[in-house]
Amino acid sequence: MSAPNSPSAVPTSQISPASPLFLREDEIRRGIEMLYFGYSALTRSIDEGLSAQGLGRAHHRALYFISRQPDLTVKDLLRLLAITKQSLGRVLNDLIEQGYIETRQGANDRRQKLLRLSPAGVALEAELFRALREKMAAAYAQAGQGSVTGFWRVLEGLIPDQDRSMVFGLRGR
Repeated sequence: MSAPNSPSAVPTSQISPASPLFLREDEIRRGIEMLYFGYSALTRSIDEGLSAQGLGRAHHRALYFISRQPDLTVKDLLRLLAITKQSLGRVLNDLIEQGYIETRQGANDRRQKLLRLSPAGVALEAELFRALREKMAAAYAQAGQGSVTGFWRVLEGLIPDQDRSMVFGLRGR
């Protein structure tokens, strides 16, 4: 645990609950700020490991989703990451050159490029996930089950209707 006087040592009990007026601007801004800073802290926990491999967060996102859906098409990865073809091309080239991703042609459509992690990619993704899992598990344990469910509901509400089937299709993989 952090030192008592450090900023990260603020116990949950000192964080005031959401106001009954939770739709007011101040409350919305508070939520956006906590989402931003929480996500930043979470992703910083893997930055050093990525940097050691000459990789960045975009590389991690590709590794993560390819691990969740082996034989993912480039088209589907583009949709999941919501980035340009050019950006994804750079990321995939780096990961392929470093031996983290393997590609093959689709069985029904030879123009399709199917992506999967190599054994080295599986090991790297697992190492990065361990760091993320530790942070998320600690935050979940501190918040409690009801809070986690509420957090998931808020995040679900941020996902556009047209993307929900894609996002929820990742469950159970």
